[in-house]
Amino acid sequence: MRIISRYICTVLISIFALSAVAQNGKIKSVQDDYKDFAYVKTSEVLLEVANKGYKSVDLFQKLANSYYFINDMENASKWYGELMALEEVVEPEYYFRYALALKGTKNYEESDKWMKKFNALKPDDLRGKAFLSNVDYKSSIEESSRDDIQPNNLDINTEFSDFGTTEYENSIVFASSRGGGKKYRWNQQPYLDLYAVERTDDSFGEVTEIQGKVNTKFHESSAVFSPNGKYMFFTRNNFFKLKYKEDETGINRLQLYRATKSEDGTWDEIHKIHFNSEDYSVAHPTLNLTGSRLYFASDMPGTFGQSDIFVVDVNDDGSLSTPENLGPSINTEGQESFPFINTNGDLYYSSTGFPGLGGLDVFKSEGLDQKVKVGSNRNFPIQNVSQPVNSAADDFGYYENLVTKRVYFSSNREGGKGSDDIYTFIIPECEQSVTGLVKDKETDAIIPNSTVILFDGEGKELQRKTVGADAAFSFELDCEIEYLIRAEKETYASDEKRFTTPKKKQELRLQLLLEKDVIEIEPCDDLAKILDIPIIYFDFDKSNIRYDAEIELQKVLAVLNKYPTMKIDIRSHTDCRGPATYNEKLSDRRAQSTRQYLIDKGISQDRLTAKGYGESRLINDCGCEPSNESSCSEEEHQLNRRSEFIITSINGKTCDDN
Repeated sequence: MRIISRYICTVLISIFALSAVAQNGKIKSVQDDYKDFAYVKTSEVLLEVANKGYKSVDLFQKLANSYYFINDMENASKWYGELMALEEVVEPEYYFRYALALKGTKNYEESDKWMKKFNALKPDDLRGKAFLSNVDYKSSIEESSRDDIQPNNLDINTEFSDFGTTEYENSIVFASSRGGGKKYRWNQQPYLDLYAVERTDDSFGEVTEIQGKVNTKFHESSAVFSPNGKYMFFTRNNFFKLKYKEDETGINRLQLYRATKSEDGTWDEIHKIHFNSEDYSVAHPTLNLTGSRLYFASDMPGTFGQSDIFVVDVNDDGSLSTPENLGPSINTEGQESFPFINTNGDLYYSSTGFPGLGGLDVFKSEGLDQKVKVGSNRNFPIQNVSQPVNSAADDFGYYENLVTKRVYFSSNREGGKGSDDIYTFIIPECEQSVTGLVKDKETDAIIPNSTVILFDGEGKELQRKTVGADAAFSFELDCEIEYLIRAEKETYASDEKRFTTPKKKQELRLQLLLEKDVIEIEPCDDLAKILDIPIIYFDFDKSNIRYDAEIELQKVLAVLNKYPTMKIDIRSHTDCRGPATYNEKLSDRRAQSTRQYLIDKGISQDRLTAKGYGESRLINDCGCEPSNESSCSEEEHQLNRRSEFIITSINGKTCDDN
């Protein structure tokens, strides 16, 4: 029996070994396809191997990557998860890809866990640092998202890839793989060409290829036109004058080209940009308003990660300066691409390196073009443009016309017609206002005739209003601007609020609450009532100052110091218990004790008088007649053991004058 068992075990081990050899053979069979970026074909073969139960680091890395690079994040996250479950040592980049793939499935909580692990493995990576500096990124993105905008999927989109829109004259120009012909091995779609379509209001004409010598049998995309309309910069594979070139590893890189518009309207005279190279890619150009600067994406030497945003000056003769990286506030070890400069000089671009909703997110750096100086240090604040432009998928190719308020962007989000689609919307008119009331903080009563002042974020006064009898104020505001609003009124301390208006329409409601700053005091007033000072209590049959009484006397002391002409009469009282003569003497000792406390604190004795009134001025019905004495509680008796502070004179006016 033992011999038979050993035989069976040996046979099973042999079968498993042969199976492993076979599966390894299949993995090796797609090695060339994987190196050639044929990810669709690679994933099909590797999935078959994985479904048979074979496990290895190499298998799961290649399978997950194949899905990751064709933007199938559901399957990518599944197989990166299987890779991590092996608990083998892998490159930190796989932790980052797993986190990004999880975002693509909207599993943000799990994604954040793997980003923290990525940061622990690679603490100097800019992507991890950006995440740790904004762990609550999702909440901030949601707060700035626009629920008043619903992007439209363009009618001209197809089942193929359509993306990268720019306007030219009365048309839009974009890239598409709708043309048929040779298929690109990466995604099994035809190679991209540049197309144009005339737009009239909200309708489009017939889509046609860009006329001239721009399109070839390889990729063309991402066009931008000079301000005078005579030149077009665009992206193409390294294919020029019918020569297709690869680098030493067999990769054909992307390059920038410039075309000139002929008299017949076609685009000819194709020229290569001088910093193109067979060893790195240069792609996705955009020009600023005057055409004096060109921005683009590249992985040339000096790049932080997979691709960065660079800038060059466009000289008067049309030549370009030496490229310069925009620096680590814009770029990371991830992918930064598809830059666009609007007419205000704001940079929009897509990145996987900064915290976002998933895949490529669009980011904005306001006024960057005005800040760029070749050779200078660069620190440009950025912000995620939020939803609806960004999603859990790849969002890129942002373009906006600030005159027509028309926005285009590209995305492979759910619900599209093809692998990449072009979306559009009109930026709604942004109407902002702030309204509110000026009130007394203590009483909640409105304060008419108050002054309300509106400032910008730097403290420059913009508007000033005096509120009416209803104490209401209202100001019209601009969007995405920091403001400060302040209310003022004589005898009150001012109150102010600082806020930044959002992108979308809203009415902000505020209450500006003022506190009394100068107390209105007249002779014969009781300071205890004016200052809301509790009664100064004394223990039964005692005249010493209690600790809680000392705290309240500090308030009286402060008022006497603030009003040096004020004089007060301290009046002390007892309850009815005990002989009347004794109570009168006891209350007088209490009054004198209170007076001496204030003198010891620096108040001149000629400003203070004091007298005890015993039980002669009870404030309730707790007299000591046989009918009342037994019915009063200790708390009720204590109400009569008190001191009062009556103002006898102030600023030359006496109580007798009243």
